[in-house]
Amino acid sequence: MIEERGRVIAVESGAVWVETLRRSTCSGCSMNAGCGQGFLERLGVGNGRGRVRALSSLPLAPGDEVVLGVGEDLLLKSALLFYLSPLLGLFALALLASRIGLGEPLVVAAGLAGFLLAWLFVRRLSRRHSNDPAMQPVVLRALVGGPSGPV
Repeated sequence: MIEERGRVIAVESGAVWVETLRRSTCSGCSMNAGCGQGFLERLGVGNGRGRVRALSSLPLAPGDEVVLGVGEDLLLKSALLFYLSPLLGLFALALLASRIGLGEPLVVAAGLAGFLLAWLFVRRLSRRHSNDPAMQPVVLRALVGGPSGPV
């Protein structure tokens, strides 16, 4: 289970809205000084807060700090679906267009069409499963001791 700390900002029946701080792993990387991503992190680009709805059976109130959990297998499957599917669509239609002898501009257009179709498929699939409890993060535990600065 992959865990992330956050702060409850709203409570619903059986769920809570949690705000988490997006962090990059750049601070632990040895290439931080020479990396463009590390430079952007130092400038504050991309830092922000993410809001997520998480299932919870705990009695929580806004301001409580919690630990969220997402299964590793769910995260891996989602990453493969979201990142690999559009690329496969792009390559599949571009290869098909190339095989049937279309010119280069049409091969490029077919590849972009494959990317778009796969992206639309992933978007539809994610919307269909957005309320599935098996696909939602869960509150694992509440942290005691109150807030300890920004999360």
